[in-house]
Amino acid sequence: MLEEVERWLARRSWSAADRPLDRILAAKRGAGTTVSVVLPALNEEATVGAIVATIRRELMTEAVPLVDELVVLDSGSTDRTAVVAAAAGARVVHRDEVLPRLPALPGKGEVLWRSLLVTKGDVVCFVDADLRDFSADFVSGIVGPLLTEPDVHFVKAMYDRPLGEAVGQGGRVTELVARPLLNLHWPQLAGFVQPLGGEYAARRSLLERLPFPVGYGVELGLLVDALHTVGLDALAQVDVGVRKHRHQDGRALGRMAAAIYRTAQLRLARGHLVRPALTQFERTPEGFVPRTYAVDTEERPPMAGIAEYAQRHAA
Repeated sequence: MLEEVERWLARRSWSAADRPLDRILAAKRGAGTTVSVVLPALNEEATVGAIVATIRRELMTEAVPLVDELVVLDSGSTDRTAVVAAAAGARVVHRDEVLPRLPALPGKGEVLWRSLLVTKGDVVCFVDADLRDFSADFVSGIVGPLLTEPDVHFVKAMYDRPLGEAVGQGGRVTELVARPLLNLHWPQLAGFVQPLGGEYAARRSLLERLPFPVGYGVELGLLVDALHTVGLDALAQVDVGVRKHRHQDGRALGRMAAAIYRTAQLRLARGHLVRPALTQFERTPEGFVPRTYAVDTEERPPMAGIAEYAQRHAA
C-alpha cells in the first residue's frame, strides 16, 4: 500500500461513534447546511418502509433535525414500493417525472443522477432501499464528516457484509473485480473498504460536477472521478457496522462485474473499447444455453451542465 494511503487511512477513516449526534447537529446549525437523503428503489416494498420510518423517527424530529428531506426515487417499480414508501413518510418521485425531455435509461446510476434535480440539500446522502435491520448510523455516520470537516467532500460507508450466515463473505464483485482494478490502476483508492457500497454522501457542489454511469458502474465511476476532482484527502470513509441486504445470483453478479469493468475502462482510456456485451450460460433441459446481455455503457453528463438544473439553482 502506498504511504500516502496509509496516512489517509489514519486521517480519514472513522467510526460512526466518533461523532455523537449532538456534535453533528451543532455543526449543522452553525454552518446552516441542509441534508437530503435519497433512496433509489426498484421493487423494494419489503424493506423501503422500515428504512424510511427509521430515518424519520430518529433523524427528522424536532429534537434531532439532521435530515431536511427524504426522497425515494422510484426506478419503475411494479410492486407497492411507492405506496409503502409514501405511507412511511417519504416523498416519492418516479424516475420518469424528472427531466422528461430525456427518456430515462434503466439503471441505478440514472436515478441517482436525476435525484439531483429533485432535491435541495447542500449534502446529498444515498442509501440503498434493500437494507434489512437498518440503522440510522448509515445516514448520520456518513453525513457527519461532511458537517464537521470543511475539507471533506465525499464519504463512503464501510461495514461487514455477511453472505447468509457466512461472516465477511458478501461483496463478491468488490473482491473479485473492483478491488483488483482499484489497486492496479488507482492505488490511491486502495484504502476503501467498500468501494462499491451503495451508502455514501457528498457535497452537492461535487456531485453536480461529476458524470454518472447509468448502471452498476456508478459507484466505481463516482469514486474514481471524485478522486481526480477533489483529491484523496477530500475523501473519507466511516464504519457503520453491518450491512444486510438482498443478494443477487451469480449471473446477475457477472453482469454487474462487466459493467464495472467497462466503467473502469472508460476512465483508463477513451480510445478502443471492448465489446459492450456479456454472454453467460444457463442450464436448461436441452443443455447449456447462451444468454447475451448488453453491458451498461451510457453515462449522464455532470448535472451542472443541464439547463433545467442551472435554471432551478439560479431561481
